Amino acid sequence: MERWLGLARSLVIYHNPATVRAWRRFYGQILRPGDLVIDVGAHVGTRTRAMRRAGARVVALEPQALFARYLRLTLPRDIVLIEAAAGGAETVARMAVSSRHPTVSSLQAAFVDAAPAAPGFGHVRWDRTEEVRMVTLDGLIARHGVPAYVKIDVEGFEIEVLSGLSRPVPMLSVEYLPGFASLTTRVIARLEELGPYRFNPVVGERSGFLWPDWRDGAAAREWLAGLPADAASGDLFARLP
Repeated sequence: MERWLGLARSLVIYHNPATVRAWRRFYGQILRPGDLVIDVGAHVGTRTRAMRRAGARVVALEPQALFARYLRLTLPRDIVLIEAAAGGAETVARMAVSSRHPTVSSLQAAFVDAAPAAPGFGHVRWDRTEEVRMVTLDGLIARHGVPAYVKIDVEGFEIEVLSGLSRPVPMLSVEYLPGFASLTTRVIARLEELGPYRFNPVVGERSGFLWPDWRDGAAAREWLAGLPADAASGDLFARLP
């Protein structure tokens, strides 16, 4: 019963027409019709639908069985849905699941252990685990082609997702959590290893860039370090010049 309540809660929060329209306008500014995109952590499909409506070809990954079932029933048929997580190897992994707050389910044990003490997570309980299939970004690229954009929203597992990517892609985004800024600084370092990326944040669901220009990794790290732990989360975008 709690799993269905968690799905309903996510639909109320994330899957509403106004949010999808706002993200469609945003993605319409940074993607071109026909661009291939990979959505790692599709959840209820808000961003997947927005990118598709902006004209992109979407490969969506969602490891949680209940959410993958919902997406299979509701997504347009031209979206490729893969019931899997992304990581450093093609394997099977165990995900910690919060039935009531499924958006924070995670494969990162350290994140789950530390989260109850972080602002905004005190009410969350990870009450069960779920065995999930894991694929790699390199494997997805081999099967589907090089994406113009990869969106990653995986609750602390970002660096593991990027460990399965051995080449730069034109643009990525990762969720940042101010209470776990060190996880995002590791992501910035990994992206700098892959290529000369420049960065720009999107705060919350505002679907617009915070900065008027794209800045280097040092500026992104400085900005993250200055955020209070209880500041709003969002997405840190990275793109090649």
